[in-house]
Amino acid sequence: MAAPEIERPTAAEAPLDAAPLAADLPARLAASAPRVVVLGDAVLDQWLTGPSRRLSREAPVPVVEVDHTRGSPGAAANTAANLAALGARTELVSVLGDDADAAIVRELLTGHGVGIDGVVTDPTRPTAAKRRVLADDALVARFDTRSRLPLDAPAREALHAALRRVVDGADAVVVCDYDGGALDGAADLLGELLGAPGQRTCRLVVDAHDPARWAAARPDVVTPNAGEVARLLGRELGGPDRVAAAEAAGPELRERSGAGAVVVTLDRDGALLLPADRDAPAHRTFARPAPEANTCGAGDTFTAALVLALAAGTPAATAVELAQAAADVVVGRPGTSVCGTGELAERVAAAEGPLLDAASLAAIVDEQRVAGRRVVFTNGCFDVVHRGHVASLNQAKRLGDVLIVALNSDDSVARLKGPSRPVNSLADRAAVIGALSCVDHVTVFDADTPAELLDLLKPDVYAKGGDYTPEMLRESATVGAYGGRVVILDYLPDKSTSAIVERIRGG
Repeated sequence: MAAPEIERPTAAEAPLDAAPLAADLPARLAASAPRVVVLGDAVLDQWLTGPSRRLSREAPVPVVEVDHTRGSPGAAANTAANLAALGARTELVSVLGDDADAAIVRELLTGHGVGIDGVVTDPTRPTAAKRRVLADDALVARFDTRSRLPLDAPAREALHAALRRVVDGADAVVVCDYDGGALDGAADLLGELLGAPGQRTCRLVVDAHDPARWAAARPDVVTPNAGEVARLLGRELGGPDRVAAAEAAGPELRERSGAGAVVVTLDRDGALLLPADRDAPAHRTFARPAPEANTCGAGDTFTAALVLALAAGTPAATAVELAQAAADVVVGRPGTSVCGTGELAERVAAAEGPLLDAASLAAIVDEQRVAGRRVVFTNGCFDVVHRGHVASLNQAKRLGDVLIVALNSDDSVARLKGPSRPVNSLADRAAVIGALSCVDHVTVFDADTPAELLDLLKPDVYAKGGDYTPEMLRESATVGAYGGRVVILDYLPDKSTSAIVERIRGG
């Protein structure tokens, strides 16, 4: 019988450091009600919709009979609205014109519970707006109104005065700089108001088209997308694996943005956290695929949930997982929308999902294989989930496209670990593991090894934690027999469920 190929991951598949989400986390964050100041470019997003029954005689374009107009707060205003919907006490500092669009934005923000005492009126510039025309739900045109000119001296002084008024006592400040011209010079002021990173009482998060503009303020976190990363680096993220390329560029991204941590958002590829601790592993989330038309404003929602969690003291990797879940809520809808606490909790709870039986899982694996996707399988008790567990699971997912986690049944855990285990029931263990964005399917096995399940599913990769060796794995022979490969994941020392349980019992 052929021995399976034993491989160890490359540096681009490094272990990941996080805590799993829990369904009650959104409610707990909302109850903490952190105070957040949003500084940035506010926009009116507007949709004009109606049927189209003919083409224009002036040009081959549809004539849309607009019968409905809907407006939403956009850009920084959307970030502020999402923060308020998630429970933060939110103040917006921005500039609007003296026009009808400004009145709509103010009304929308007030309706969402956003404080607008820091919103300055500048009669010399129009309120930024993006209007989309839809014919029978199909986008046929978009026209924008905006100014890229810097503020004149009176408006700039009014904006800076508003920032000084509201920033004191904030748990977090988030900058939403989309090249609207209103924030020139604000980086130096913000650095002066907040002080050096080690002296701050709040978090500074920057979401900017040009993050380098804010390097002087020494942000705690920046959240560039792929295009903004390219702008920072002076080059595109090369190669077929954008995540690995972003991870490799981590030192440059930190240096050029002046930030402690970097969260690279990669739309369909999820997000990558490069932590402030240079020795800590990166953490990746995995996004829910969605049509491009449904991603409007998802980045604002991601930033809002991230800032909320960080402002409340949530670990960075957990905050990124929560942000990904919030973005997944809004990409399921057309247009710019807001994610609330209840919807986010529902999304996190839904991610936990039911345990799949072996037959149902086999059918899913067959479908994935036909679609050309690589299936990764791992297993364990996962009784008291800790950093080492989550790091291994996230690393395992990066070995393929679909990650299956098989949990030992309660009886199986008791046989392996003793009659006092498991601490958590199968249902609870499945809920925690299934809530991780890197986990696609959860199943259970009652035997001492998953060999029978492996033989049924025949995954491409069988991954096991670094506290094992190939010789310790009886199921290695099964994997080798059908032509799969075994990957031994990296090991995080001093991360053991048994040790945690003993510490708890010892007081």
